[in-house]
Amino acid sequence: MKLIGITGGVGSGKSQVLSFIEEHYLCRIYLADEVAHIVQQKGQICYEEIVQLLGRDILGADGEIDRKKMAAKIFSDEALLEKVNEIVHPRVEEFIRGKIDEAEEEGDVELFFIEAALLIEAGYSHIVNEMWYIYTREDVRRSRLKESRGYSDEKISQIMSNQLSEEEFRKHCDFVIDNSGTLEDTHLAIKQRLEEYTWLR
Repeated sequence: MKLIGITGGVGSGKSQVLSFIEEHYLCRIYLADEVAHIVQQKGQICYEEIVQLLGRDILGADGEIDRKKMAAKIFSDEALLEKVNEIVHPRVEEFIRGKIDEAEEEGDVELFFIEAALLIEAGYSHIVNEMWYIYTREDVRRSRLKESRGYSDEKISQIMSNQLSEEEFRKHCDFVIDNSGTLEDTHLAIKQRLEEYTWLR
């Protein structure tokens, strides 16, 4: 089974790439952000630690961590954000490693994808066999984020400034998919990369 990390800046189209892969290949896909939400749910491994750190005022009426309340508290405080990351990131990795072990034991897929904007920073290059960088020109990313998420130029610039530069992404990744053009071009690049060691559904 080949382990592949997928990363790239906000608005680069990582979801588009993964949707195509999921439809056409025998694989398993885990999104680090989704796993992070799972491990923070009530009764899960990170819940109590985060509530102790941030206070019960981050909880919603159902007792679950309210992501908006949590974000408001941590994103203006870098030290607090770092503490939350120190709680969550190792648990996310632990969860994903468990899923990798399961997939290897079951032996029914030959591709396992892990997607995260912070894949490089979180050290996943030591887990995966190769890293893919989904590159998209900045003007295209900005246009997509305005249209799909309603983000302002200011918000987009703020998010982008907190992410790795294109040079850093390229330096740490083994393969680059240019997702600035048509979906057909992107799909062709994926097929060419994967055809050596996969079977299609």
